[in-house]
Amino acid sequence: MKAIAVIPARLASTRLPRKMLREIAGMPLIGYVYKAVRSSPLLDDVIVATESDEILQLCHKNGWNARMTSPDHRSGTERVHEISNSVHAEVYINVQGDEPMTRPEHIASLLGLMENPAVQVGTLATPASPEDVINVHANKVVMDLAGRALYFSHATIPFDRDGANPRYLKHLGIYGYRKSALDRFIGLPESSLERAERLEQLRFLENGIDIHVAVTPYDSIGVDTEDDLRQFEQSLRGQ
Repeated sequence: MKAIAVIPARLASTRLPRKMLREIAGMPLIGYVYKAVRSSPLLDDVIVATESDEILQLCHKNGWNARMTSPDHRSGTERVHEISNSVHAEVYINVQGDEPMTRPEHIASLLGLMENPAVQVGTLATPASPEDVINVHANKVVMDLAGRALYFSHATIPFDRDGANPRYLKHLGIYGYRKSALDRFIGLPESSLERAERLEQLRFLENGIDIHVAVTPYDSIGVDTEDDLRQFEQSLRGQ
């Protein structure tokens, strides 16, 4: 199964300006993400997809494979779709450009899901810590008994009304797509739930496209804020 990873890397970001180029212990954030994804032996290629000439030149200078994509894309999935129009693969792995703690085990779990030809879209989740359960910056997911996502939210889901202590799962920003799923996504308008939560994966669910979820024991830190940046930096010191 030919699989390539695409890392959407947009220079403009609202909560943490120019975060792709923020240096941590002498390396920009995008470099950590690229090297982390590249460490998987299961990928045929890894491509940074950006709208920024600054990011593109930085990648080329360091020998990191990168391509320029349209500045008009509104989501990382749209950027992955553009790459899929020129680079053939059976599965496209979308690793957000702010996921520097991506591990080979993440990629392996996701590709394990995609081995089933019926799976059009896959993603990962991990048991949520008590802090993440109530953290609006940590996305949560609830699943059905067959391992398909029922919903994603910034809110604490499920709501534990009677103290039943349900399992809480934190969603990790890594996806697997087949080309047909990417084509379908692009042809659909932004959905109402996607607009409300600002979570693009809800467009799939609202249009009846299943997202299969693999649960991994390996957490990841999505770098969205200065606190996230410091947390990742501290994790490097602990290695």
